[in-house]
Amino acid sequence: MDRSKTFLIVGLGLLGGKYAQVLSGKGYRVLGIDTDPDAVAYARRRDYIVEGLAGGDPAPLLAQADYVIFGLYPTALLQWVEACGHLLRPGTLVTDVSGVKRGVVEPVQDRLPQGVEFIASHPMAGRETSGITHSAEVDFAPANFIITPTARNTPAAVDWCRDLAETLGFARISVLSPAEHDRMIGYVSQLCHAIAVSLMCASDNTELARYTGDSFRDLTRIARINDKMWAELFLWNKDNLIGEIDMFSAALGSLREKLAADDREGLEEMFRLSTRRRQAFDKK
Repeated sequence: MDRSKTFLIVGLGLLGGKYAQVLSGKGYRVLGIDTDPDAVAYARRRDYIVEGLAGGDPAPLLAQADYVIFGLYPTALLQWVEACGHLLRPGTLVTDVSGVKRGVVEPVQDRLPQGVEFIASHPMAGRETSGITHSAEVDFAPANFIITPTARNTPAAVDWCRDLAETLGFARISVLSPAEHDRMIGYVSQLCHAIAVSLMCASDNTELARYTGDSFRDLTRIARINDKMWAELFLWNKDNLIGEIDMFSAALGSLREKLAADDREGLEEMFRLSTRRRQAFDKK
C-alpha cells in the first residue's frame, strides 16, 4: 500500500491498538480516536499514532484520513457512523474489525456519504485480554483474516482490504459473504466460548485449581472473557449460535446415552470420528 496515505483508527482497543502498532511500525502515518483518554495517551507514548483525539470534534482528523478502520463493537460502530459518518470525505476507504457482520455491514454502507466505501473485514486474532495495553500480545501471523464484501463493494476495495491484511501480517486471508461469515463464526468461535463459559459456570470447583492439567486449561482459557463485547456478539448472532448450541447439546446427549448404556463400542466410534474430524484443523 501507498505509504503516503494516512490511516485513522477509531477505537484504540486490543485490535485497533494492534493495527496502529503494526501500521506505524511499517512507516504509515496513523491517527487515533478513542473515548478513553488513557488509550489515546498510551498510543501516543508508544508512537502507535502521531495524533489522537479523546472527545471533541473528529472532523480535523477525518479530513486527513485516506483509510479509516473501526475498532468498535457493532452497536458503537453504528452509533459512530450515525453521528459522524457524514464527515468522511469522498474517496475514503473504510473497514472494521467486528466479529459479526449481518446487521452491521449494510446499515453502515447505507449511512456513509456518496464516494465513501465500507468493505467489512474480521481479523480473527482476539484474545481473552482486552484494551490497548495488551495489543502487543496479539499475533496476526497464525490468525485468519476474513473479508466480507457485498454487491455494493468494488473489486478495488476488496483488493485494498486484502493488501491491508497482508501488510498487517496475516498469512491466511479468505472472502465470505456476511451471512456465511456469521454462520461460520457461530460454530468455530462463539460456540467454543459458550462451552467454556458454561463449563466454568456449571459449578464452583475453584478449590480444584491446583490440580488442573493442560486439558482443562486449554479448554477454559477463553472463559476469561470480555463480558460486554461477547454478550453483544452473542446477541447479534443469536440465531446461528442457538442452532450451534442445540447441535452441540444433541452430540453431548448422545455421548451421555452411550455412557449410561455402557456402550463402549459407541463411545469408541465417537472418539474415532472426533479424531478424524480434528485432523482437518491440524492441516496447514
